[in-house]
Amino acid sequence: MMQAFFQRWWRDQSELVQDTVKKLVSSGQLELINGGMCMHDEAATHYIDMIDQTTLGHRFIKQEFGQTPRIGWQIDPFGHSAVQAYLLGAEVGFDSLFFGRIDYQDRAKRKDEKSLEFLWQGSKTFGSSAQARLYYFPCLCFNNGTSIFAGAFPEGYGSPDNFYFEVNDDSPIVQDDINLFDYNVQDRVDEFVAVALSQGNITRTDHIMWTMGTDFKYQYAHTWFRQMDKLIHYVNKDGRVNALYSTPSIYTDVKHATKERWPVKTEDFFPYADRANAYWTGYFTSRPAIKRYVRMMSSYYLAARQLEFFRGRSNLRPNTDTLADALAITQHHDAVSGTEKQHVANDYAKRLSIGYVECPLLNISYCPPSEVDLSSGKSLVIAVYNSLGWKREDVVRIPVTTKSVAVRDSSGKEIESQLLPLVNASIGIRNYYVKAYLGKSPSNEPKYWLVFLASVPPLGFSTYIVSGTKTTVTSSTISTAFTPKEGVNGTIVIGQGNLKLVYAVDEGMLTQYINKRSSVKASIEQSYNFYSGNDGSDKDPQASGAYIFRPNGTYPIKSEGQVPLTVFRGPVVDEIHQQITPWIYQVTRVYKAKEHADIEFTVGPIPVDDGIGKEVATQITTTMKTNKTFYTDSNGRDFIKRIRDFRTDWDLQVNQPVAGNYYPINLGIYMEDNLTELSVLVDRSVGGSSIVDGQIELMLHRRLLFDDSRGVDESLNETVCVDENCQGLTIQGNFYLRIDPLGEGAKWRRSFGQEIYSPFLLAFTEQVKEILEVAYFIDIVDLLPQEIIVSPLQDGWTSSHQSKFSGMAPSYSLPDNVAMLTLQELEDGKVLLRLAHLYEIGEDKDLSITASVELQKLFAHKKISKVTEMNLSANQGRAEMERKRLVWTVEGAPREEAKAVRGGSIDPSKLVVELGPMEIRTFIVDFLS
Repeated sequence: MMQAFFQRWWRDQSELVQDTVKKLVSSGQLELINGGMCMHDEAATHYIDMIDQTTLGHRFIKQEFGQTPRIGWQIDPFGHSAVQAYLLGAEVGFDSLFFGRIDYQDRAKRKDEKSLEFLWQGSKTFGSSAQARLYYFPCLCFNNGTSIFAGAFPEGYGSPDNFYFEVNDDSPIVQDDINLFDYNVQDRVDEFVAVALSQGNITRTDHIMWTMGTDFKYQYAHTWFRQMDKLIHYVNKDGRVNALYSTPSIYTDVKHATKERWPVKTEDFFPYADRANAYWTGYFTSRPAIKRYVRMMSSYYLAARQLEFFRGRSNLRPNTDTLADALAITQHHDAVSGTEKQHVANDYAKRLSIGYVECPLLNISYCPPSEVDLSSGKSLVIAVYNSLGWKREDVVRIPVTTKSVAVRDSSGKEIESQLLPLVNASIGIRNYYVKAYLGKSPSNEPKYWLVFLASVPPLGFSTYIVSGTKTTVTSSTISTAFTPKEGVNGTIVIGQGNLKLVYAVDEGMLTQYINKRSSVKASIEQSYNFYSGNDGSDKDPQASGAYIFRPNGTYPIKSEGQVPLTVFRGPVVDEIHQQITPWIYQVTRVYKAKEHADIEFTVGPIPVDDGIGKEVATQITTTMKTNKTFYTDSNGRDFIKRIRDFRTDWDLQVNQPVAGNYYPINLGIYMEDNLTELSVLVDRSVGGSSIVDGQIELMLHRRLLFDDSRGVDESLNETVCVDENCQGLTIQGNFYLRIDPLGEGAKWRRSFGQEIYSPFLLAFTEQVKEILEVAYFIDIVDLLPQEIIVSPLQDGWTSSHQSKFSGMAPSYSLPDNVAMLTLQELEDGKVLLRLAHLYEIGEDKDLSITASVELQKLFAHKKISKVTEMNLSANQGRAEMERKRLVWTVEGAPREEAKAVRGGSIDPSKLVVELGPMEIRTFIVDFLS
């Protein structure tokens, strides 16, 4: 049940109605299943968001009804993830998980083998300890001595054909008045029994389920229940099968009681196709702007809850609740997926914006706090907050209006900084989108990007001062610029540190990747192409649309006579700028202190004047021998092995060699040979693959002109309008690549993946002559405890503020293999803490080991009185959940499996949390007042 809608209804009901509902829930007549704020997507969602939205719904159900949902109910998402099975299934405490959509070829094989029900082992790290009991077609439940009735075969989450009873449906009602000409009781009973027996022939045990209803049904509930009452009565009177109203929990219990042996399923259910030319892999990238917005809000929500904890939660002032609700519902399988109508997408974005008070347009170079005039002794104070549990050094990048600036840390020491010109491509996007979103043109126009390396303690902040300078005073280094002349051959090398990228001048192409420290030297190219979207005009009318990726040809995108390369060099970063086409601009950055390449792409407006929708992708090509194999993440958590044109569970008939090999990517994708591994990480959910050996491909943007007939009923043609002048949406984003010696890439994927998810949070304050004049964003330094020793700034700003803070004990940080997913003060004053081991078993030789976290050092400024371990969604004790867990029998001979490594119970005197590989542990922490 989607809690967002249920709670909206619940708040409008009288006490009498609420009491009635509570009695129905208590008696088991009404069952609250799944229990999240929505039925989240499983491809474009990050596992932290999946946990948060489920926790939000489960806590409401516990508070209002005293119930803990037992059943996972994911009947509509378009493919299903391994993380959903073991993390949002078994670790939440669900006894079963129901869903409706699997590949049509897989479904046919499972019908033949009676394996539509099985034990799903979603994690190779946990093996059978992460089993989640699974069904697809779950709520009329039927019972029969020898066979099961339910439908010809499970085809989704709707009622069997000819058993829909909305007022305007075509299915015959049960006419039991013998005096009328359309009396049909026996006909209806015979059809009911035939459908049930047919489904029984593809199902193990003597119990089957029907879901009575589908989308937009029960608008006239009376007609449904009147007909189902009749069916149950006459079918049971007939005696061949037994029919009864039931719940998914009852069905799960009777299945368990049979002691049946069940087949095992591993990995996931991506990609999903419902027929030969209809792979639902386009939505992995659809609406990339809202996908990025959701990811930004997710990281902000994580950090905001930390700050709220440090300050102390109060319902008398703004808190994180509004953002929590908005972020939760955008995880819906028709929200972050990009498969909603345009006006619905607008509504999601509006709700997110209400909960988010940060500068929403920073990514298009519009940030009024940093665009102040720093002449006349003005300074810009920047508090840089780090929400990660370890000390972090990363580059801060803000637009400024003048080149006469210097950056100093809180001790007054000047920090090496660099100025890069704001190019025309960025200015054009800035001006257009500021006008589109704010209704007015920006008053100031920055001229430079100011970049500098910031060092910030764990769960804390550092302060930096950007000051105007006189021309004779040391200031930021202005980047040197170089544009090769047309017709000149040779190479250009960028990179001031260990990483060097080599470009061929004549072609303007990346050719080589060199890391001096690791001795990696590899040939590499990067290019763009587009797939023309099928318009559905051939024999198969399936078009490419919001859900479906159906390419009708592949076309390389070549430079259209643009300036191929412009190079900017400096002490912090080197940049290569490339105008690929008038609508594709790319900046490749190599930071002196980093060993990866940062590629910023600007794609759009995608031209469609030729009447052809286009799906734009980029390819990274190497000479690696990858043998059709690559790896993609599951919701940002586990990595799953993929083999091109292959499925583990059946012999794949290849009909769509590109779309059928696309997978969802939330964290990254990598490939390896016997010497090296190439990793690519992303800043939002995208689709990707390895269509050719040695090559990784990411789809970045889609603009299509036809609907794919899967329910959205609109073409995926996003536009932005200014003064009635509309143009296609332009997308700006980043992906990151690195090549490592074989076996060494996981460290970067896991550690830098956390940094991508949780970027620095910046708060700005303008200062004039030591007097605080204007505060922008949240004032971080006012949110934190004031008893911490501070480092005075030379200009006296810290006379009333802190300049540095860490929520942890001095010199303490989380282990390199542990992340803090949740630090949240709850309404009752207790604290929800969630810690995650970042590595899978065997993923890294040094870090795939048990880790320990000292809670008292984590909460250095408070005294812990009690720690209670909970299940993942924090609605029941972990021990209680384990006691209730159902045990199932696996089909076939006993299998030997390594026992999963899990942390032990917490000693209340030592307060040390242990985490085994991939383990997430959730706690409620009480503090002494």
